[in-house]
Amino acid sequence: MLNPGDKAPDFSAPDQNGTIHSLKDYRGKRLVLYFYPKDMTPGCTAEACDFRDNLNRLQGHGAEVLGVSPDPVKRHTKFAARESLNFPILSDEDSAIAGAYGVWGEKSMFGRKYMGVVRTTFIIDARGTIERIFPKVKVQGHVQEVIDALAD
Repeated sequence: MLNPGDKAPDFSAPDQNGTIHSLKDYRGKRLVLYFYPKDMTPGCTAEACDFRDNLNRLQGHGAEVLGVSPDPVKRHTKFAARESLNFPILSDEDSAIAGAYGVWGEKSMFGRKYMGVVRTTFIIDARGTIERIFPKVKVQGHVQEVIDALAD
């Protein structure tokens, strides 16, 4: 389990356009790295649109935003176009990034247990250290929570 003050695990993955992003690409900037379960579902769409609509506010605090889910690039491309997303969403098909960040875990829906992404957001500082973790995120009001944390 990661904690604030830990070095953020490195990653490298393609976004919706096939561009590879790595943690090292964001050195010198703060990074909001948010993990979500699945493109084009109600909660994930609401969260992505909230980040989209508040991107300027987040960037005003020196932060860039990356979304991460296990969906393939092709699905991300469709999702990003449909919702006019203005930030990269990374494809983590093998769940390696989610595993490294400790957000791949057992979930339950309608009494059925399965493995999946536990909605979690990390703020990573300019040196690559985890500054803040938001576990088991509730979508409503979450982006404002992140903005408030960046302002502290």
